Amino acid sequence: MLSNTQASASTVVDSILFRDAFGTANMRGIFSDRALIQRYIDAEIALAKAEARVGVIPKEAADVIARESKIERIDFDHMREETDIVGYPILPLVHQLVEMCGDAGRYVHWGATTQDIMDTAVALQVRDALDVVESDIQELRKILADLAVTHRDTPMAGRTHLQQALPVTFGYKVAIWLAMFDRHQQRLQEMRPRVCVVEFAGAAGTLASLGEKGFDVQRAMAEELGLGVPATTWHVARDGFAEAVNLLALVTGSLGKIAVDIMIMASTEFAEVYEPFVKGRGASSTMPQKRNPISSELMLAAAKAVRQHAGLMVDAMIQDFERATGPWHAEWIAIPESFILTAGALHQAKFALGGLIVDTDRMKTNLGISKGLIVAEAVMMGMAPHTGRQQAHDIVYDACRSVNEKGGTLADALMAMPEVTKHFDRATIERLTDPANYLGLAPQMVDRAIDLSKRL
Repeated sequence: MLSNTQASASTVVDSILFRDAFGTANMRGIFSDRALIQRYIDAEIALAKAEARVGVIPKEAADVIARESKIERIDFDHMREETDIVGYPILPLVHQLVEMCGDAGRYVHWGATTQDIMDTAVALQVRDALDVVESDIQELRKILADLAVTHRDTPMAGRTHLQQALPVTFGYKVAIWLAMFDRHQQRLQEMRPRVCVVEFAGAAGTLASLGEKGFDVQRAMAEELGLGVPATTWHVARDGFAEAVNLLALVTGSLGKIAVDIMIMASTEFAEVYEPFVKGRGASSTMPQKRNPISSELMLAAAKAVRQHAGLMVDAMIQDFERATGPWHAEWIAIPESFILTAGALHQAKFALGGLIVDTDRMKTNLGISKGLIVAEAVMMGMAPHTGRQQAHDIVYDACRSVNEKGGTLADALMAMPEVTKHFDRATIERLTDPANYLGLAPQMVDRAIDLSKRL
């Protein structure tokens, strides 16, 4: 039997069916209604304490506000009804806090405006959410580093334009994934001071209602909440939150790239990697043989959705004068959903990559399906000192055409060409046409990526 709350859920982030596919309980908790209202209360209490510290309101009043302002005493139904009328939740909240605090209630919300409290609450949510994202990224980086080291020397076909190009190693591919998330962690750390800042500035952002003590209150409020102090009011300067969501778009974009690689490599024709086996996962209702890459599909879907929200956040930056007439509301949609979807995608990535099944034999087989053509460049570069680069190119080009038209291997075609055999014997040609001998610096790039990652 579904509860009323479960029955009324209508989006994937809160759906009883899909919420754990597209999000995590931890991130949903951070952005839940109850947590948001608690953050509103935290901001109001911090404001009162800050104003008492600098002598704006009596300390006794701040003590009462801090003691009596309890979320357990909130009438949520009444708050919702009043919010529907007012259009914002803070005035309805303040009405209840004032009643809770008795005579001290006259000092609740002193000198603040609605957006001060709401923005500060979201800054607190974003700070907590970034902690979760960073922790997930750190775990994912460890998984990727281990995978890259394990397969440092595992040869496989490198592909460009979905065609076999040159040999690489699977560890090299994974090291590229790792480096992306190293950069994301750096971006996240660099971004925090710009995003996790208090908002307290009053009706038009000038702190006029507090006179000369405005900056002192703002600074004390920030200290109470563990937030930074902004250079100016940011009521209509929304680059901080926009940056946060756009970082999430970068994170999920990287996850989407990994997802596409896994999905293609897991296709029947490639069969090089598989997501971890869990009985029934990825099963088809009609085709018993199916084993669909579910985690990768969810990662890709999240990347597409968060990208849309990133655009919405950039659009919402365009606000009029000192307080906006609408774009701010778009953030209420984009910020929670972006963080929840990102957490879900990172969860799926940790599962998929943490137990990724790598078929090294199939990688070797696929590397050989071109019959040596994948290392045509290696043969050309080996011959160039003897014939010149252009002539070497033409000789190898003809050999490749022979393989395509008549079959056989590149080594066989080269052995049939006098202009080749006068320089190379069979053993040399076999060595030149062995893909495992033409990995470039792929293994060393893995070493470098791992070393740099360890320094973060």
